[in-house]
Amino acid sequence: MNTRMRRAAVAVAATTMAVSLAACGSAKESGDKASTDSGKKGDDLKIGLLLPENVTARYEKFDKPIIEKKVSELTGGKAEVVYANAKQDATTQSQQVDTMITNKVDALIIDAVDAKAIENSVKKAKDEGIPVVAFDRLAEGPIDAYTSFDNEEVGRVQGKALLEALGDAAKPTVVMMNGSITDPNAALFKKGAKSVLDGKVTYGKEYDTKEWKPENANSNMEGAITALGKDKIAGVYSANDGMAGGIIQALKSAGLSKLPPVTGQDAELAGVQRIVTGEQFMSVYKPYPQEGVVAAEMAVALAKGEKLDSIATSKVDNAGTKGIATVLVPVVSLTKDNIKDTVIKDGIYTLDEICSAKYKAACDSAGLK
Repeated sequence: MNTRMRRAAVAVAATTMAVSLAACGSAKESGDKASTDSGKKGDDLKIGLLLPENVTARYEKFDKPIIEKKVSELTGGKAEVVYANAKQDATTQSQQVDTMITNKVDALIIDAVDAKAIENSVKKAKDEGIPVVAFDRLAEGPIDAYTSFDNEEVGRVQGKALLEALGDAAKPTVVMMNGSITDPNAALFKKGAKSVLDGKVTYGKEYDTKEWKPENANSNMEGAITALGKDKIAGVYSANDGMAGGIIQALKSAGLSKLPPVTGQDAELAGVQRIVTGEQFMSVYKPYPQEGVVAAEMAVALAKGEKLDSIATSKVDNAGTKGIATVLVPVVSLTKDNIKDTVIKDGIYTLDEICSAKYKAACDSAGLK
């Protein structure tokens, strides 16, 4: 992990809840994996980490190193994190779970490619006594714990920002570019955004974007421009920054001299730079260090056979499991006005990274010096 990410993880971990990893429960039942005589595992653990794709920058740039670092801290460097990335293929991810089971991991952290398709794999892990932490997306099946951001709040933050950018126009026409239908978070983002936008805008076109891919968002946006007319689109709800990039490219290719406001999410470097230049109106900054730290804490505690009472702050249900121990991390609306107080202050990016030569003039104009 580079110095910047170490600073980010340590800074957020310092402000995260203090977590006691003392044993709270009894020894695992006989059907579970063998544990030590004291009824819990030692620090020589093997934690499986399965992330969904590597196109969105956050997974390998932020989540993986943060989780690895925290697991190491919690176990005195004795634990091993076994990592695999599914590259947006649900079948591949199911095979990766099988491999993790064969390798006898002590706990699994899974960010599902397809929250429903992963259910059987979660059941297999559970049958082998391997606890599962659903990371970022609420997977189906008998998961033991879940950490994510408040995803409806993400949508509300995006919707409020879009309304702010649209001003006082009466029911302006917007395009809704939602995420993939295989991601349960996408439905929550949409629900949150529409709770703010309904009745105040006209939905000219709406899309569920396959696999969250920027090129699919670009194609969808081209279709919306053709159907509605480039001058009739007052704003675009984009569920994340990657898609926002594809959307903005389609708008520019259509010859628009002034781009309508476009939302985003994830505070990707390219998205932050587009915010600086004014091409993208906003993003949603999600404190990845805090989410990753919590996932690591949950996985290590579960691997040791400990309860999550001192970690989880709430409970949620999925289709088949009730009362899942949960931590939801708050989010922040990221605009040109608070870049210094968010991603720079938290050490996610340096000023030099954002304000490279191409963006220096825009940074100067934005007061980023």
